[in-house]
Amino acid sequence: MKKLFKFIGIILLLLMVAGGIYYFANNEPLPKGKKGKEADALAIKMFNAINHQAFENAEVLEWSFRGKNYYKWYKQDGKVDVILGDDKILLNLNDLSKSKAPSTELIDKALKNFNNDSFWLVAPFKIFDKGTERSIVKHNNKDALLITYKSGGSTPGDSYLWILDENYFPTSYKMWTSIIPIGGVSATWSDWKKTEAGIKLPTKHKLSLFGLELNMGEVKAYNKKANELSHKILKAIKHKNYKKTRYLEWSFAGKRHFKWDKEKHIVAISWDDYRVNLFPADIEKSTVYFKDEKQEIQDEKIVKRAWNIFNNDSFWLVAPHKLFDDGVVRNIEKINGKDALRVTYTTGGTTPGDAYVWILDSTFVPKSYKMYLKNGRMNGTPATWEDWITTESGTLLPTNHTFEKGRKLSMGTVKGYN
Repeated sequence: MKKLFKFIGIILLLLMVAGGIYYFANNEPLPKGKKGKEADALAIKMFNAINHQAFENAEVLEWSFRGKNYYKWYKQDGKVDVILGDDKILLNLNDLSKSKAPSTELIDKALKNFNNDSFWLVAPFKIFDKGTERSIVKHNNKDALLITYKSGGSTPGDSYLWILDENYFPTSYKMWTSIIPIGGVSATWSDWKKTEAGIKLPTKHKLSLFGLELNMGEVKAYNKKANELSHKILKAIKHKNYKKTRYLEWSFAGKRHFKWDKEKHIVAISWDDYRVNLFPADIEKSTVYFKDEKQEIQDEKIVKRAWNIFNNDSFWLVAPHKLFDDGVVRNIEKINGKDALRVTYTTGGTTPGDAYVWILDSTFVPKSYKMYLKNGRMNGTPATWEDWITTESGTLLPTNHTFEKGRKLSMGTVKGYN
């Protein structure tokens, strides 16, 4: 028995020595940074890189943590559905007394888990939270952002050093926290997923501490109410019939004329002395005619111009039918106390980043929108969507628009048929 105790003692001693060696070899002191305007400016660049505005507008976030804890966060309402093992808890973050759970202890446990597990999902969006302190620290001769949480959450006093790429997007951080005894443990923020709500969220993290990995499960972010309003708009303008419509014809201010074979995605565009049979998905297949004579050597500038013209002029005809295109982010916005739909195009077209706020009539048909262009030339500029017609194919399309100072834009004789 004495030999057994002696053996156990030796093992414990060796573990303590190994632990001490590991601690002193890997522990890093908390770096000192420079606070002030420069640190806040770096934080703002990080905010812009991660599209913080889309996060602020996000309605619902879903994820899990290490396959054990599951969350559905109704962010705008301040409520969270939490599943911890076999227990289901409804957290009311605005008023914990209104939370629902089998016991008070489970509410406290759910809140503590939510604070930790949500941090691993949305920490980059919390760098300006109340009680945070920002500093610039040099890391590998580059600026890094040190965030210290002076108050709030479950573990006030924790610090995180964000490592940013050349576009100020976070790729990892180093941690100095109360629950990890070793300072400077790093974790990756690199396995990102672009969500329906327009924000990127991490799907997993790899820690430098013993190679641990944290899996965030099936990560989602979406805008439920905005999607519901979008579907009401599509129903009002007979979008199902639009999807089945093969041919669309219209003109733009009487200057450019179009016939679009939607099924084959070929557009005949004519203006001045030019006619282009445009293949938007493969513009190299396009053909150019000048004064009705086919050009054997394609003029790339003319084809590119036709592509730009089509993107712009078709938008004025079918934009309300594009609410669920890839790269489109939908949000609810209040205009004169009523729900309007903000649509932001994050990809595609000729000017990704542009946004439009759709104002609807009582039947959910768009009657106007406000334009917010990324280049800054328009910031809430209004335009009407009026004189809607029901085409032969059964969909609704506008025939006229009116701008500020009464300027008109006619879509000509609009047709939709099969």
